[in-house]
Amino acid sequence: MTLIKSISGIRGTIGGKVGDNLTPIDAVKFASAYGVWLKQQRNKDNYRVVVGRDARISGEMIQNLVMNTLVGMGIHVIDLGLSTTPTVEVAVPMEHADGGIILTASHNPKQWNALKLLNAKGEFLNGEEGAKILEIAESGEMNFAEVDDLGEITKNEAYIDIHIDEVLKMPLVNKKAIEDAQFRVVVDGVNSTGGIAIPLLLERLGVHAIKLFCEPNGQFPHNPEPLKEHLYDLAAEVIKEKADLGIVVDPDVDRLAFMDENGEMFGEEYTLVACADYVLSKTPGNTVSNMSSTRALRDVTEKQGGTYEASAVGEVNVVELMKKNNAIIGGEGNGGIIYPELHYGRDALVGVALFLSLLAEKKMKTSELRATYPNYFMGKKKIELTPGMDVDGILAKMEDRYQNENLTTIDGVKIDFSNSWVHLRKSNTEPIIRIYTEAPSQEEADALGDKIISEIKTIANI
Repeated sequence: MTLIKSISGIRGTIGGKVGDNLTPIDAVKFASAYGVWLKQQRNKDNYRVVVGRDARISGEMIQNLVMNTLVGMGIHVIDLGLSTTPTVEVAVPMEHADGGIILTASHNPKQWNALKLLNAKGEFLNGEEGAKILEIAESGEMNFAEVDDLGEITKNEAYIDIHIDEVLKMPLVNKKAIEDAQFRVVVDGVNSTGGIAIPLLLERLGVHAIKLFCEPNGQFPHNPEPLKEHLYDLAAEVIKEKADLGIVVDPDVDRLAFMDENGEMFGEEYTLVACADYVLSKTPGNTVSNMSSTRALRDVTEKQGGTYEASAVGEVNVVELMKKNNAIIGGEGNGGIIYPELHYGRDALVGVALFLSLLAEKKMKTSELRATYPNYFMGKKKIELTPGMDVDGILAKMEDRYQNENLTTIDGVKIDFSNSWVHLRKSNTEPIIRIYTEAPSQEEADALGDKIISEIKTIANI
């Protein structure tokens, strides 16, 4: 059982002991700290926070605790109910709110939940802001409102539809071409809120959607991370229905992956590559992804005359570098599309609309489109953290071992070889060391990952 506090929010497993897991006491504690932090940002009479959740079994309980904690601090709450992370991000500025909270643990299994915290722009807090909230939480110095000054909860369950409206208004969404293509698409909503939002979007785009696991009951039918090894049912359904493609999202709908007409993965890493290719073909410019993402985005960007740069892992880091470099699209290789035309946040609905526009205009099969992009293969491995493991010490020794290679150390250690790379870092969302590799073949990528794991185990004596 675990409680993790990072720039990705307050994330933990449900149940267990206070301070070790995401218990009701912890939910109240961190919601209170967030409320104090909000009030420190500006002095005003009324504060408003948008709150939504994915369909996790614990979601309603955690949301009620969070909302009523804010009410107890004299903060008004706009309750979106079942929602998506990007929907909450869109709603915050539209509601002129002071911040937002989405209750979701993204790709983690059903026993996990989390508080993802947003600022007044609907963007994730940076490291300094997150550290301040943790400091407030540990101090216990929270002042609550008197009875006549309590906040109020207002329900607004229209925001998924409003979010879809905003996506369809984007100039690069070619609704006519998509309608004319008469796509048949299987949607795996992992029994969360993607099962609500994605079929509604497809319907508005004139796409025939075949629903798979789209009942938002929180009973995930498979591991909710949208990876090939978890998606056998989707592959079978795509083939059975003779669909043009499959779409799968994670429980809070900020990660997006596609499957081709043969039941083969388009490649989660290539979601951003394809969407960026489409956007760059219409509006040339720069791109950003994180250090653990495929080189293919760099290749596509440079082919279109733009400049590519890599940030530290974490959406807030990608967004910060996108703003600095005036990137017109960016994101993360885990299927996260960030398109500032709508907002600075990973958004699967935006990704679906852009990808289908590209596919419709190209008049290609999904597999044919995938064949037009550079072919890299990625390996993803991990080492479970154990008590007493010195992660910083391990990374320092790996940095020393590869000091003669092309190293980047802004986030863990990334080693760039001539035709491959490896990135190892402590996860923000799980008690693990993540090890990402990329090479010209899957065998080479996996072998590089195994080599690095062996070296780490030797260093750590495990």
